[in-house]
Amino acid sequence: MMNLTQNQKKILHEIDGGKDSHWRDWKWQLKHSVRDLDTFERLLDIRLPEKLRNNFMKIVEKFPMSITPYYLSLINTADIANDPVFKQSFPVINELDIQSTDMSDPLHEDKDSPVPGLTHRYPDRVLMLVSNICSMYCRHCTRKRRVGDQDTIPDRAQIEKCIDYIKKTPQVRDVLLSGGDPFLLSDEYLDWILTELRKIEHVEVVRIGTRTPVVMPYRITDDLVNMLKKHHPLWINTHFNHPRELTNSSRIALSKLADAGIPLGNQSVLLAGVNDCPRIMRSLVQKLVYNRVRPYYLYQCDLSEGLSHFRTPVGKGIEILESLIGHTSGFCVPTYVIDAPGGGGKIPVMPNYLISWSTNKVVLRNYEGVITSYKEPDSYEATFCDRNCDKCDLELALNDADERRSVGIERLLADYDDAISLVPADNSRHERRA
Repeated sequence: MMNLTQNQKKILHEIDGGKDSHWRDWKWQLKHSVRDLDTFERLLDIRLPEKLRNNFMKIVEKFPMSITPYYLSLINTADIANDPVFKQSFPVINELDIQSTDMSDPLHEDKDSPVPGLTHRYPDRVLMLVSNICSMYCRHCTRKRRVGDQDTIPDRAQIEKCIDYIKKTPQVRDVLLSGGDPFLLSDEYLDWILTELRKIEHVEVVRIGTRTPVVMPYRITDDLVNMLKKHHPLWINTHFNHPRELTNSSRIALSKLADAGIPLGNQSVLLAGVNDCPRIMRSLVQKLVYNRVRPYYLYQCDLSEGLSHFRTPVGKGIEILESLIGHTSGFCVPTYVIDAPGGGGKIPVMPNYLISWSTNKVVLRNYEGVITSYKEPDSYEATFCDRNCDKCDLELALNDADERRSVGIERLLADYDDAISLVPADNSRHERRA
C-alpha cells in the first residue's frame, strides 16, 4: 500500500486529523467532498484570485461543485491557472455563458427514453442511468442538467421498470450502466442490478461507466471486485483525460479490476486547455495501455450548456489522431467521435487516408505522407444471396463450432455424450433390427 503524499497528509489533518486509513476509505472521501470555496482554499492553503472568488456563488447556484479530497490533492497550486485537475473540477464564470447552440440535453437521452432512466438509441443496446450521484462534479459533464438534482435520483421501482423493458425487448444484447456513477451505489445494490440483468437470457454483455478510478480510486475495494467477478462477461469504461490523473492509487485500482479479468476501456473528452495537445494525448494513451486500459473513445466536447470554453475545433482532434496513427501502437489509438446533437449517436471522424480510386485501384497515403496504391481484384463476384437467412446454405453458419464431438473410447468416457456402447457398422444383429 502506497504512503500518502505530504499534501494528502496535510489535507487529511485539516479535515479531521484522521488516520491514514481514513484517507483510503471511499466513504470518508465521499463524506468530506469539498463543496464550498472556503474549504477549497483552506485545504489547499491558497487564496484564489478575486475574479474567481467573486464569481463562485453565481456559478454553483446553477452548476454545483463537489471535489473529493483525493482529487483535490492532485491540484498543482504552484500553477493553478494551467493545472488540468483544477480546470476539470473548479467552477469558472465561462460556465454561465450559455450559447444559442447549447442544449440541456444535447444527445436527446430523455427523448429516446421508453421508460424513465433508460435510453434506447442503438438497435441492440441500451443506456441505463442507475445513479445520479457522482464522487466529483466534472465541469465538462454532458449531463450537467442532472447534477445535484435530488428529484430525479432513480429508486428501486424505476430500476425495475428499466429491467422489465429490457426483458420485453429481445433485441437488447448489451446494457450500459451509467449515471451519475454506478460505483457510488452500495456493493449489495449494484450486485442486485447485475444479478437481475444476468437473469435475462438475451443480455450478453453488461458494461459499467465509472470515473471512480480517476477521482476516488479507493472505491475499487476487494469486496467490490469480488462481487463484480460473479457477473462476467462484464466490461468497465473509465474516464482519464490527462496523464497526471494516473497516480499510484489509480494504478492500483486499475490493476485490481484487470486482475479480476474485467476488460477495461477509457473514454476521454477533448478539452481546450486540458488535453488539446498531441504530446499530452500520446502520453495518456500509452500510459493507459501500460496499465491494461484500452483507449476506446476520444469525444469531441458536447453541446451541453456552459461548455463552450472547453470546446476545440474538430481539426484539433484530427491533428491528435494524426500524431497517434502510425506513431504508436494501433491499440493505443482511440476512435475520435462526435456524439451527434439530437440523438444521432456517435459519428467517427478520421484523417483522410484514401486519396483517390478507380475501377480496379485505390490510392492511399500513410502516416508518413508516403503515397501508394492498392490493386483491386480483376474479377470479383459476390456470392448470390436471396436474403432468405433462415434457409441459408451458403456462409451463414453463425452458431459456435461444436468441439464436443468425440469418437471411439473417448466418446464412452465423455460425460456430455449419451452413448453407452460402440457398435460395428456391419453388426448383423443390428441389421436385423433395421
